[in-house]
Formats: sequence, C-alpha cells, structure tokens
Amino acid sequence: MSQEPVLSIRDITKHFGAVKALTNVDFALAKGEIHALCGENGAGKSTLMNILAGVLQPDDGEILLDGKPQKISSPSVAQSLGIGLVHQEIALCPDASVAENIFMATTSRRRSFLMNYRKLERDAQKVMNRLASIDVRQKVGDLTISSQQLVEIAKALTLDCRVLIFDEPTAALTEAETRILFEIIRELKAHGISIIYISHRMAEIFSLCDRVTVLRDGRYVSTENIADVTPDDVVRRMVGREITQLYPPKQEKAARSDETILSVRNLGDRNRFGNVSFDLAKGEILGIGGLIGSGRTEIAEGICGLRTIAEGEVRLHNQPQSIRNYADAVKAGIAYLSEDRKGSGVFLDLSIAQNISVLNLKAVTGHLGLIDAKAEGQLARDFAQRLGVRMSHVDMPVSSLSGGNQQKVAIAKQLAVQPKVILMDEPTRGIDVGAKSEIHLLLRELARSGIGIIVISSELPELLGLCDRVLVIREGAVAGELGSEEMSEEAIIRLASGLKQTQDGQTTHASEHAA
Repeated sequence: MSQEPVLSIRDITKHFGAVKALTNVDFALAKGEIHALCGENGAGKSTLMNILAGVLQPDDGEILLDGKPQKISSPSVAQSLGIGLVHQEIALCPDASVAENIFMATTSRRRSFLMNYRKLERDAQKVMNRLASIDVRQKVGDLTISSQQLVEIAKALTLDCRVLIFDEPTAALTEAETRILFEIIRELKAHGISIIYISHRMAEIFSLCDRVTVLRDGRYVSTENIADVTPDDVVRRMVGREITQLYPPKQEKAARSDETILSVRNLGDRNRFGNVSFDLAKGEILGIGGLIGSGRTEIAEGICGLRTIAEGEVRLHNQPQSIRNYADAVKAGIAYLSEDRKGSGVFLDLSIAQNISVLNLKAVTGHLGLIDAKAEGQLARDFAQRLGVRMSHVDMPVSSLSGGNQQKVAIAKQLAVQPKVILMDEPTRGIDVGAKSEIHLLLRELARSGIGIIVISSELPELLGLCDRVLVIREGAVAGELGSEEMSEEAIIRLASGLKQTQDGQTTHASEHAA
C-alpha cells in the first residue's frame, strides 16, 4: 500500500437547514488502500460519500485528487474523475433489465442511436458472473433485495474507477456472496484501486481493511491502522461511550407467560413455503433464522396478508383470523416491518409525523373527519422520543434522515397501531451498534409488556442474543426449533443448510438421511 494520498478531504462542512451534518471533516485515502469509514447512523458517513460522488455539494472545504483541488459538481463528474459509489440504498431502475442497469452510465454517454443488445447482455453477463449466476435479461424489479444489491455492485465494477466507495454492501448478502465480494475487493486493491468501505460489521472491517476512520456527530474523531486497534476501541470512538450490553437480559423462563398469543398451523402458499406450524407466546421474542431465499420473508408476508395463502390458518388468542390483506392484519393486531426500508418501510417524501400516523389515522382524526395536525404531531413526538429519532422537528421529510433514523420511524409506524404481535424482518440491518442496542432494548421492553414479537434476522449473534427461541427455515419449511439451551451459531447453520450430525460426530446432509 502506497502512502501517497490519491484522495484528500479537508475541512468539509455541510448543513441541511438547521442541522449540521458535517463540521470540518478531514479524510485521506492512499493508493491501493481499503479504508474503513465508521460511525453511528447520523454521524455523516453517507453525507460525506455523497459529496465525494457528486450527489451533494459541500458548503465549505475542499477535495483533492492527487493533490489537485477538484469541484465534483455531479455524479457524472465524479465518474469522469474515477470515483464510483455502491449505494447503501438500492439505486437501480426497476423496469429496466439487469444488463441495462449494469451499463446505464456507459449507455447514457453513447452517441449512437442504435443499441447492440446482444453485446450488451453478453458483456453484462460476464460482469455479473463474477458475483452470482443472475440472468441479466431479467427485470431488476423482479429480483430479491440481495440480488439487486449484487447488481448494484456489478454496475460499479464496470466503471473505470480509481476510488470505489462501498456503503454497507453486504447488508443484504449471504455469507457465500460476501466472501465472493471480499475476493473481488482484494483483487481491486491488488490492481491499485483505492477502496472506502462503510460497514457496521466489525468482523468485516477487521478482516478486510487497512485503516479505519471514525466520525461522530458529523465530526472527525480518529484514523488508526487496523493492526493498532480492537473492535471495542472502534465502537468506543463511534458512540463516545461504552456499549456495555448490546443485548438486554432475557426474561427468565419461569417469569414468561405460557399463554399462546399467535398460532400458525399448516400454512402454505403452494409455491415458496408449505406446512409451516408454530406458536408464539405472549411476551416472547421468537427468532426466525435460515439462509436468504429460504422462505422466511414469504412466511411473514403470508401471516400478515401481504401474500396469498392457499392452505392453513392463523389464530390470535385461539380465534381463527380471516386475513386477506394487510389492513385485515393491522385490524386484528398484527404489524409487519418490511426488510425493504426504502421500498416498503417508510414514505420518504412524507414527514416524520405523517409516516408514524399513517397506519392509525383514526387516532389523529378530528370530528369533521380531517387530520388533527396537533394530535398527529404529538403522536409522532412521543414515538420519536421513545425510539431516539435524531431530528429537528416532526415535520421534516423522512428522506432527510439517516438510514438508521428512517428505520426507527418505520418501527414507530408499526407501534402506533398498538399491535398484539409484531413481525420484524431484519429490524437492525444497516444500523450502527448504538442504535442496535437501543432497538434491542425496546423490543425486550415491548415483550415484557405482553406483545409477541417475531424477529427475522440473518445475523446469528442477534438471533442468539435477543431471542428466547429460534425457528430455522429451510426450503420453505420449518427445519427445526431451538430452545434457549440448544441455541448456538453452529446449530442454526446446521439446520439452515440441511446438515445433521451423526452419533460418531460426522456431518452428513439431511437428504442422505431422507434417502
């Protein structure tokens, strides 16, 4: 790694109205370096990267490439300078094909009126195959979130970049996809390309990166060689305090209620999942684990009326429910937090107050059937304070918030309907350690109040640290259930991947036993 800075950021400052997102921030990137950028949500990481990518303009400060000051006035200027950004939020055209999305920037610069689609698809497939076997003729809108993230990464790999920015690139990826991505990043480094890597996952940072810079509250805190610090050191710099307990104490089994609040029996859609049965106790946090694509999300959508159910039934307090759509689910007392925050979790162009009240308009409607702005504002302030949403006022558009604060608004929206059961799909994806700790504490408090909670998570430590019990889904069916004494990362992985352990300690695939 050369010590010559390919990129230098000096005294960058950025305001959004009264909110100061960045204050005199410095950052330096060496040639052929993988440099981690860490900080809590709202620390200014994404704002700084959007300035580098030409999406935003700084109010003050300067950016230098090879020691020469540059004005990056637009994304196209950034690309012409060799700066590429893999966005945290998917920034693809859903109605265009994978191939068209991958070469969108190249295509927009073409002067020819005719497009050689056969060559476009052939070249795109070659790039896509480096990451995954995704047919580039498909529409992006038909892909899963994880596949869309891979397309986003493939698009960046086609740019002739000197500096490549990855903003939470593995949030929606499987472990196997993450390993492939890391191999590609290391290969890019070997060719002299400089990488800025944003992630909340300390294991990734310490296995991949050379240096780490920490921002806190929009200000520069420190830059260290990875070899000279520990994950705890980085976390302390990020939050400015000790995170002594990421997961709150679980309720003792003897203190938990035996009352079943939700029963699912033989549920299936005759496509993605079938014969799914389980119970959820009052005040319990039930984890659902499994590989991405195993059917976890589809099962949750089926329970909540977001997916058509062909067989089976859902009961609340032993009463059968007719849930044909999400409105029926909310009316019955079941709320669902989508894994797709941007697409389904919040309305980005509406205010914080409007987002929080949208599922419970009855609570903020006046005598004449009109929205009572005062009541709506008070409802939003109550939930925003409870969840620790960083904002200047509840009339701000949700799009002005950081990703972590948007997620808190999405959770507040579900809590506003006072549900009996909450299903949360990847509730802390892309959220920093401080915010994770706050959300975990909130979920445990909700459980202690008697709400039944189901958490779908790809993070095994979260399932183990937060949940009272874990169901593992494999190929659309329940592969097994793990009680508090049986839960371990190894046990979850074995069930998720169809592995069983024989009496002599050997590992075999479940299909061998079936045979």
